[in-house]
Amino acid sequence: MPEGHSVHRLARQFTDVFGGERLRVSSPQGRFEAGARLLDGATLVQARAHGKQLFLGFGPAHDDGAVQSVLRVHLGLYGAWSFGGDETFRGASSIGAPRKMGETDTFTDDADASRPYAGPPPPVGQVRVRLVSDRGWADLRGPTACEVITPEEAAAVVARLGPDPLVPGTGPEEFLARVSRRRVALGQLMMDQAVVAGVGNIYRAESLFRQGLNPWLPGRSLNEEAGTALWEDLVTLMRDGVRRGKIITTRPEHRDSLDETGAPAPLWPDNAYYVYQRDGLSCRVCGVQVRVTDMQARKLYWCPGCQSL
Repeated sequence: MPEGHSVHRLARQFTDVFGGERLRVSSPQGRFEAGARLLDGATLVQARAHGKQLFLGFGPAHDDGAVQSVLRVHLGLYGAWSFGGDETFRGASSIGAPRKMGETDTFTDDADASRPYAGPPPPVGQVRVRLVSDRGWADLRGPTACEVITPEEAAAVVARLGPDPLVPGTGPEEFLARVSRRRVALGQLMMDQAVVAGVGNIYRAESLFRQGLNPWLPGRSLNEEAGTALWEDLVTLMRDGVRRGKIITTRPEHRDSLDETGAPAPLWPDNAYYVYQRDGLSCRVCGVQVRVTDMQARKLYWCPGCQSL
């Protein structure tokens, strides 16, 4: 499942390549025909993300950006967008949309650069939604959620979510308030989208490690200073994820300089993480063996040396 930085990159991608464009909307698969009819011919006037939710706002081109309908998409475990179009379309954004979701985003372009643009190709696979402009297209496959809702309903969805570290102007206050009222383990709360939106398994493990916080610490035992530092570190890490298109949490002084052959070690993925998927290996900081366990049916990676109670 993509973490929040990938969905914010997607929102930026849609703004770059479709913003202000009147779109033809269809459902080649047939499962979204009613929703496609509601959006067909409307203009994309807004694209934004909150946590793992993508909101594409549509309205009439002449109405100064007013949103009348919202396409809400949650990619879940298997959803993905692919894009294609002419040279202008491809060059409109340096940010790729995630085709394979997870630690890194990969831009997929279904166009053949050697041929003039002649419109989108026939759909491949189970395309739930196809968006088409005069310059290119985007296909959505396999989302967990895909629906047309009103702006008020979109606002209600956001209201049920926790604060998003990537939303400008958002501070740690709401995050601290939601954590401090719970006795639940901090590692569990970090995966609760009603506590903090956009954090997934990688950011959970890595941010707790970087702040030296034990995943089993009850939320209400997290003091204000430590909670503020945790929030600010999430902001830093996730902004970097938006910029890079991949998650890298290690500080330069904790990365390997050479691989097992003596060649320069790659930054990603070999040097990307402190604990995520490094169970059984020595901690980069203290040398204690990194462990993995289950917490709420998800794998939790942690270091007993750096994250003791």
